[in-house]
Amino acid sequence: MHIVTGGAGFIGSAFVWRLNAAGIDDILIVDELGSDDKWRNLAGLGFRDYLHKDAFLARVEAGALDGVSSIVHMGACSSTTERDADYLARNNYAYTRTLAEWAARAGIRFVYASSAATYGGGEHGYSDAYECIPALRPLNMYGYSKQMFDLYALRSGLAARLAGVKFFNVYGPNEYHKGDMSSVIYKSFFQVRDQGVIRLFRSHRPDYGDGEQLRDFIYVKDCLDVLLWLVERPQVNGIFNLGTGRARTWNDLAAAVFDALEKPARIEYFDMPENLRDRYQYRTEAEMDKLRAAGYTAPFTALEDGVRDYVRNYLMKGPAYLER
Repeated sequence: MHIVTGGAGFIGSAFVWRLNAAGIDDILIVDELGSDDKWRNLAGLGFRDYLHKDAFLARVEAGALDGVSSIVHMGACSSTTERDADYLARNNYAYTRTLAEWAARAGIRFVYASSAATYGGGEHGYSDAYECIPALRPLNMYGYSKQMFDLYALRSGLAARLAGVKFFNVYGPNEYHKGDMSSVIYKSFFQVRDQGVIRLFRSHRPDYGDGEQLRDFIYVKDCLDVLLWLVERPQVNGIFNLGTGRARTWNDLAAAVFDALEKPARIEYFDMPENLRDRYQYRTEAEMDKLRAAGYTAPFTALEDGVRDYVRNYLMKGPAYLER
C-alpha cells in the first residue's frame, strides 16, 4: 500500500492520479478536507481509503499500520503568509519528523516535500548541496518550517534514508482550491477571461524592472514523474531541488497565458503590499545537477508548453480535474 499525505491537495492528488496512470490504486489518502472544495480533487481518482491526518498520526504512533510500501508526504500548511509559528512548527515540522522516523524504523520508502522558500532571498544561492543548506535564511515562517526538517534530516542522518524535494514554483491542474496560494497562471487565466488584463507586482528594487522578477516555474506533471521515480528507487536518497533549472520572468508567464488564450497581451503593474516587500523573493532558479547526477534524465516542460496544456486542456474546460 502507498500512502499519500496531503492526498486531496494540489500535488498530492495529482500524484495519486500519476499512480493510477501507472496502474496503482492501492493507496491510502491522508488529509484534512475542511470546508473548501479540495475534496473535488479526489472525485475522479482511485484509492483504497481515506484518513483524517490526526487519525492517521494516531495510528502511526500506535504502530497500527501494516503493509505499507511507501509514504509520499505532501501534507503541510503551504501558506507563505501564515503567521502562527507554533502551528507551522507542529504541522509542518513535528508531523514530518514523526512520519520520517517511523518510516525509517519500519524500512518504508519516505519521500517528502520541502520547498524553495527555504532559500529566502537567494543571497546564499540555490544549491541543494548538503553543506549549503545550514546557511539558508528563509523569509517567512512557512519556509523556515520546511528548513527545520531539512536540517533535522541532515543532522540526524535521516537524509541518507529518505528523499526530500525542494519544490520551486509549481503550477497545473488540481490547484483550484488554493485561493491566494494558487499559481499566478491560474489567477491570470481568470483575469484575462473577465477583464482582458493580467496584473503583476511592480518591482520595488532598481535592479529589476516591473514584471522582470524571476521564478523557476515547473509544471506539476513533471513533478509527478520525479516523485514516482524517487518512490521506485529507494537507493536514491537525499534532499533535491525540483525546478526546471531555468528562471523565467513574470512577464514571460503573462505572455504565455495570453498566447494560450490567443488574446493580445495587456499587463498592468501594481504596488506590492508593504507587508510582503521584505519577504519577497526576486529570483529563484533551481540548481538541478544533484538530481541529474542521481540518474534522473527526463526533460522538463518549457513554460510556454506547460501553460498551453494547463490553460487549454484544464482551465478552459471547467476547470477540469485530473481523473483516472
